[in-house]
Amino acid sequence: MRLANLAGRLAVLIGDGAVDVDRASGGRFPADPDALFDHWDEMLEWTRTVDIGPVVAFDPADLGPPVPRPRQVFAVALNYRPHAAEAGFVAPEVPLIFTKFPACITGPIGAIALPDGHVDWEVELVAVIGRAAHRVPEDRAWDVVAGLTIGQDLSERVLQLAGKPAQFSLAKSYPGFGPIGPALVSLDEVGDPHDLAISCQLNGETMQSARTSDMIFSVPALIAHISDVCPLFPGDLIFTGTPGGVGNRREPPLFIGPGDELVSGIETLGRMQHEFVKC
Repeated sequence: MRLANLAGRLAVLIGDGAVDVDRASGGRFPADPDALFDHWDEMLEWTRTVDIGPVVAFDPADLGPPVPRPRQVFAVALNYRPHAAEAGFVAPEVPLIFTKFPACITGPIGAIALPDGHVDWEVELVAVIGRAAHRVPEDRAWDVVAGLTIGQDLSERVLQLAGKPAQFSLAKSYPGFGPIGPALVSLDEVGDPHDLAISCQLNGETMQSARTSDMIFSVPALIAHISDVCPLFPGDLIFTGTPGGVGNRREPPLFIGPGDELVSGIETLGRMQHEFVKC
């Protein structure tokens, strides 16, 4: 199942078309994308057993974030060895967790305003929590995941690195700095989540290319670690870290400018496409 936010309404994406969930279910399931986790198991079963057509064409520009208002957005630093190395650090022995503030969440297509400073890209696999969870053991962690999506942990490096030690969250939470999408893909359609190709291109040139098998800490390991401290709620997002190839570690450094296009993709999950404009 590929659930999307289509012009503010919950939809199932099928091929190049979409089915409005509220209309197709005769009102059994809500139109509000934020309410989908209240009916997650029922909806999953419904899509597997019912002919939910008709499928209609849609404008990709109408896609919003599949989870518009998450309660918590966690992120992971240095979770790929090449990225840790390019940043000048040894690979961490425990997950390094920070947050992005939920106001930064936006959809998979459209324009993002550039603040002053140096804006950098970080394509990431994002795990979407589907069930309330606390102190989940690693071997049961997939049970609380609704699905996966693509994310960009966009970062303004001047503010991020202004202090000693550096602080991450504020510089990664400007409006639009947490695009996700194009859909929330249930695990039965993902394939092997531990080995998906992940990449991003700036103006057609590949900046990052890796596989999720390169992660230091897997999705289940991250969920176990975070939930050991923080209760997780349906709709929470976990940005699981970025591969090597970010702009501020290039020689010379390279950052996103007005008019640039960033395309982010993960195997089986789709792709996002964003243009950048000056504030």
